[in-house]
Amino acid sequence: MPGRLTAWKGQETFIEALNLVNKELGYDSFNAVILGSAQGRDIYTKKIKRLAEQHRLNSQLKFIEHCKDMPLAYKISDIVVSASVEPEAFGRVAVEAQSMEKPIIASDIGGSKETISDNVTGFLFQSGNAEALSKKIVEALQLDESRLKSIGIEGRKNTIKKFNVEKMCFSTYSEYKKLLN
Repeated sequence: MPGRLTAWKGQETFIEALNLVNKELGYDSFNAVILGSAQGRDIYTKKIKRLAEQHRLNSQLKFIEHCKDMPLAYKISDIVVSASVEPEAFGRVAVEAQSMEKPIIASDIGGSKETISDNVTGFLFQSGNAEALSKKIVEALQLDESRLKSIGIEGRKNTIKKFNVEKMCFSTYSEYKKLLN
């Protein structure tokens, strides 16, 4: 789960969901990473680390403050999660994960609704709902490797189709043209 450490990015929902995944699949069924800088939010960081400890996730969940090579971080991931509890205008994590051919599980709010084709390029879950997120994580963990790869390939196709530089420039130009006429 990449993203700066702040309450609206949904790290608490993610941790609660991981606890539910453990209850369903058993401990040691996954390893997870929360990757992001606290940017001075020390109280929040302590809060989510304490929550992880309460759920006995210390051996499965690692906190990494900074990564200079995000493409590599995506590359070594099997699944990427974006659990925002407030709408993001774009939601870069969802698009970055898809461009790296990784299945994304994201909140069904904001830009993610527009950038992810549910059950095709990734999965959407009810924002702020740890149980819904845990179900999607379990579903993704139980997919065979070929299905995960297929979702990743579809995600890559999706980003190339929707976020092509020429297409974006043409769309912007067309909007300006409409406004000027």
